[in-house]
Parts: sequence; structure tokens; C-alpha cells
Amino acid sequence: MDDLLQDFIAETRETLEALSGEIVAWESQPDDRARLDAIFRFVHTVKGSCGFLDLPRLERLAHAAEDVLAQVRDGARVPDRALVNAVLAVVDRIGEIVEAIDAGAALDDSGEELLIAALAEGSEEIVLPSPVAQRAPSRSVRLGVDLLDRMMSGMSEMVLARNELARRLRVGEIDPAVEAALERLSLTVGEMRDTVTRTRMQKIDALFSPLPRMVRDTAAGLGKSVALQIEGSDVELDREMIEVMRDPLVHIIRNAIDHGIEAPAERRAAGKREVGRLCVSARQSGNQIIIEIADDGRGVDVARLVQKLAASGIRSERDLHALSDAAKLELMFHPGLSSKDIVSEVSGRGVGMDVVKASIDQIGGRVELDNVPGKGLRIAIHVPLTLSIISAIIVGAGQQRFAIPRQSIEEIVSERGEAIRIDQLGGTPIATVRERRMPLLDLGHLLELCPDRERHGPRMLVIVGAGAGSYALAVDEVHDNEELVIKPASPAVMATGIYAGQTLPDSGLPMLLLDSAGMARVGGLDFSRDLSAAFGDVIEEAAVPGLPALLFDDLDGVRRAVPLAAVDRVEKVSAAQVHLAAGSHRLAIDGRIVPLAMQGALDGRERLSVLRLKDEDAEVAYAIDEAIEIVTLPAEIAPARAPGAAMGVALVEGEQIEVLDVLWVFDMHVDRVAAEDAPLCLLAGDKDGWLATFVRPLLETAGYRVAASLAPGEIPAVVLAADAADPGTPAAPVVRLRRKRQAEPGDDSVYRYDRAGLLFALEARVGARGGC
Repeated sequence: MDDLLQDFIAETRETLEALSGEIVAWESQPDDRARLDAIFRFVHTVKGSCGFLDLPRLERLAHAAEDVLAQVRDGARVPDRALVNAVLAVVDRIGEIVEAIDAGAALDDSGEELLIAALAEGSEEIVLPSPVAQRAPSRSVRLGVDLLDRMMSGMSEMVLARNELARRLRVGEIDPAVEAALERLSLTVGEMRDTVTRTRMQKIDALFSPLPRMVRDTAAGLGKSVALQIEGSDVELDREMIEVMRDPLVHIIRNAIDHGIEAPAERRAAGKREVGRLCVSARQSGNQIIIEIADDGRGVDVARLVQKLAASGIRSERDLHALSDAAKLELMFHPGLSSKDIVSEVSGRGVGMDVVKASIDQIGGRVELDNVPGKGLRIAIHVPLTLSIISAIIVGAGQQRFAIPRQSIEEIVSERGEAIRIDQLGGTPIATVRERRMPLLDLGHLLELCPDRERHGPRMLVIVGAGAGSYALAVDEVHDNEELVIKPASPAVMATGIYAGQTLPDSGLPMLLLDSAGMARVGGLDFSRDLSAAFGDVIEEAAVPGLPALLFDDLDGVRRAVPLAAVDRVEKVSAAQVHLAAGSHRLAIDGRIVPLAMQGALDGRERLSVLRLKDEDAEVAYAIDEAIEIVTLPAEIAPARAPGAAMGVALVEGEQIEVLDVLWVFDMHVDRVAAEDAPLCLLAGDKDGWLATFVRPLLETAGYRVAASLAPGEIPAVVLAADAADPGTPAAPVVRLRRKRQAEPGDDSVYRYDRAGLLFALEARVGARGGC
């Protein structure tokens, strides 16, 4: 906030120096509408800035002066000497308060009510005192943008000269001393370039940080509740642009709260939530910064704008109705036009959007409007980066070279790559890059660079992000990555919408910078974002029956799917963690051993992906080749004819996908842990440790609890005794193991190596006893 306050003080000082003369000149020429508008904008801007800087005294004075000037603009008052003196007195007092704030000194507010009263019609002429300067020593130096532009241009020439020198020295043998001097020069130039760039660039958070307080106070003053969402605060913008954008942003947000967002009762009647929403976001697109302000209010009543402008007599109603919908919507930028009939402290004077348009036009920007009546308005402000050094990829189309900002490029692939396919869908080329489908633009055709020429060799596809979508840009060649100094191109070039500026690379030949979003727009690609997308809402659609599943490529090369509910996570592990032991693969992970299931072989892999499948306390790892994406399995799945690893086959995007049977995986691979209420088997007479070593794992796998001794009061469900050992618990059924294969007549014991017979005998004894 300190930086914002200092900027406000510096800007107010500069304006005040010329404003007094403007007021006096306006008195001699009261019909000079342009001079009146300039004075009016100043006091209106001061009032708006004081709202979020929490300067109530300044806000009260500015609002009083604004009321009087609004009456003059409407023809209700004539600017006589008394009125001019009163306005000058208020302006002088604003200057005194600003200087006192900067100096940190207290300033008595006596007399300010008299200044406000003097503005009323019929009041006595006020005597102007000599203003007392209280300016504090300046703590900063304000440089004009022209000077910074010259610094950046000189820096660009130094970079080009350095590169040219390095290229010439590489041709022949280089003297080590010269090479060392060139290296020092390169480091110095790089540091100076970064320093000059940083003098101009600033995070846009400086523009966004005061918004929460301003929105809260403005909404509270109007009896509304508004939630503010801010995105992209880390985006960097030219400092000059931030200063120019501060007032337009304030006007837009205040108008959105007052004009757009309805009162709570009206929102309830419309089926909306009582709390209105504002989304302010910033993002970089090529060599432009796009600032979006979206609200979920009532939108703009275009018919009302036409009606009010026709009533003013500026344009005929017939001409207005003949305009396109977009042109009618842009009437909101007309000076002096407002859709509100009641003037408030926030808006209704017709000055806000006029200031927005004038300020943005001044810096070569543009404004896009997206109006949805009853749902809200989205305003997108495209601001150019006047000067900036960016990293760019140089591409070729025909005999020409162009630059594409590196940050907008996702990847570069060859048209003949194994995972690349080009199709035609209704006459539109579609590129499929590793199962990802996107529209395809040919740069040569888009720019009409010999579209009928024969192509030699495969094209390169540059995958470009354009705001809400991505597309593939086909180019002939991809050259080097270079750091380029970008400047605005001529208005005729920028008007095409394809270019974001021009540059002068190492070759010395001028080059144009391509605008990713502009190419998509000119190429007819629809990546427009609706209001719901701007707020991140999830659009409610009809529920589609199906099961979320993870699609993956298995070790055996088959593409399969597994229900997502069974997957705890997917992670990479080293093949050294996998061992074949005790008849099955096991994975050492997280300090324990987990059963590992797989279909296929590791084939000498050093690393592999595993699905961690969990079912309460049970866990199995399933080895795969690669996880693809999350899909929705249809409700109807063709079942497998026989039990096994596949539960069936599902149709996913026209492809038959085998669905992994999670029940089979757990049944075949999980290490069973007996439940607390499982039957207890007591081992008796285990003198040589045979039962504990070889039989106990079998029993636990079968679901028994096994113990070598009983706790006080504990009764086993069955006793497993070795040979003729005394079981010691006659109340429990006993199963005896014998060493001989053949049993004597009348002997119901079980051969110690008969696994199936042992389990059958235990189950029979426990079942006969009732499982207790």
C-alpha cells in the first residue's frame, strides 16, 4: 500500500501543476467541453483512488467538486467567478492534504466544510488564500517512458553488436585475450539488459492488491455482498502500463458492483446466490497481457443504452438500431452515457467507461466485451508490452522467418513422428499427438506465403497454447532459440491480429513476432471462454452412468483399465526393489514387503510404475508400463467367460479395453491377515518347531489365528497336535499330524505333508463345533 500511496501522491502532484490553469481557462471559455471533461476526470479519479486508499477527507472534497462539475456538464449551472473560485479552493486544499500525507504531518480539517458549502449555488464568493507548500523531499525519481524506451533500444543495439562481434570472431582463430574480453563484455551486457528490463517490469500484484478492500467497501456502501477472486498476480507487466491501467480497473470494478451485480433480494428472485462474484485475472498471451474482469450480475441492458443515447439527441434512434449487437454493446464507452438514472457516489455520471476506453486506446490496447444478459459481463483488456526482452523460438514458413514466444509453446514434434497423425474432420485438419486431438493451422497457408507450392520434407508441428485451448501450428523449419527485444509494429501490421510486435534478431533482418491467440482467432479456431469458465464453475450436466477408471498400458503391451476406487496411488519404483521369493513377486517399499502382481515381464527395466491397490488393510502392488489417463467406463461391460485377471471388456472411445479384475488380484496375491474374530488354532507338541515353521504360514494364509500358547481364559477353536502329543485342552477338537504316509486302522490323523487334507480336517472340526 505504501508504493500505491506514493504513486498516487506523485501523480496528483503532476496533475495539480497544470490543473489550476485549466480551471481559469475554462472560466473564460465555459463552452470548452474537452477542458471541462479533463477537470471532471481529475476529481473523479481522485475520489475513486481515495476510496481504496482510505483517505476520507480527500474523498469528501473530491466528491463535492464532482457534484458541482456534473451540474455544469448537464447544463444546470453556469461556471461563474464564484463557482470557479470555489473549485480552485477545493483543488488547492486537495494539494495541501496530499503534501501533508507525504510529509507525515498533521493537517487541521477546519475550514473544509466551508469550502464545500461555498460550492453551493448562490453562496458568497470565497477569498482564495495563498497556498502553503509542504512538499516533502522526493524519495524517488520519475522517468518518462520515452527515456526508458531509448535505454532499451540502446541496450538492444548493444546485444546485437555483441552477437555480431562473437559471430565474426568465431570465423577465425580467436586470441585468448580477446576471447576473455568478449566474455567480460557479454556478462556486462547481460547484466545491464536485465537491469534495464527490471526498471520497466513489475508484478501486476501491485495493481491487484488494493482491490479486495475497495470491493468490500464499495459493496458495503451499496448494501451488497460481493466475493472477489484474483488470479495471475505473478504476471509481470510494464510499470508504465500498470500506472495507466490503475484508474480504468477501478472504474470497471466499481461499475460492475453498482451496475452489474444485483441487490440480494433481486439475486434471490433470479435464482442466484445472494453473494455476487467478481473474477479479476491476468495472463500473458504472446507479447500481450490480458486482464479480464468478469461478474455474474445482470449484464448490460443494450436496449437501455440505445434508448438513452437516442434521448440525448447525439445520434438518431434509427441509426442506433441499425448497428450490430457488438457495436451496440460498445456504446457503453460513449462519453457521458450511463445506463443508470440515479447518480450515486460510485457511478451513474457516465465517466467511468469513457476513461477506460481513452486510457487503453492511448497505450495501443483494445477492449473485448462478452455480455450475457441475466448472467453477467466479461471485459477483456489486451495491453501490449511496449518493450520487452523475451525468449522466443524462430520458425520458418516459405522464405520468411518468424518468432514465437517460448512461454506459449508446449512442445515441438515432427509431422512424421510415430505418435503423430493428421486427419481431416469435415474439411478441417486435426492433429493427434499421443492420443491428444487438437486443430491444425498451417502457418504458410495462414499468411498466404506461396500456398500452392510443393512441400519438400516433413513439416514440424509447434504445439501452441492460446488461452483456453491449444492447437498445432505447422511450420517448414524450426531454427534457434533467441532472446529478442520486442517493439510494437506499425498500426497496419498490428491491425491484422496475427502479430504481437516486431524485433531485430542477430541476423540484422527485421522479424515479426507471432501472436498465438491472434492466429487462432484469424484461423477460425474457437477458444472463447464463457462466464462459468471464468469463475471456474463446474457446469452441471446430465449424469452419465459409468465407472471412473484409470487407463494404463500393461507390461505385456495390452491397454487395460482398473476401477479408480481401488487405486490408492501410482508411483515409480526401482526394479531392484522387486524380488521373486516364496513363489511370487514382492516389492520392498515404505519399509515393508508388499505382494506384487503383474501380467508380462520386467524385461530388464531399471524403473517401473506400480499401482498401489488397497482394500482396507490389504494391499497389493500391480506393475504396469505407463498410466495414460482417467476415463469413464460404460455401464455395460462384456463379462469374461472364465475367471482370471480380466473381469470383462469395455468400449472406451471406440476401443475395446480389458478391465482388470481387482477381486482376482487380491484373491491371488494378497497376504491374508487373520481377522480378530477368526478361529484360533493352538499348536501342541511342537518340540522340533515343525508346526511353527512350515504349518503356521499355511494356516494363517487360510484365515486362522495361530498360537503356541493360550492367554488366560482363552479357548481355541481347534488344536493341531504333532503325533501323539498331549493337546492339553480336552474341550477343543483335535487334529493330529502323523509322520507316516499310510494310517493305521482306526487312525483319523492327517499326513503332515497333506496340505489339502489338513485344511479339510480343520474346517470339519471347527464346523462341527460351531466355529467358536
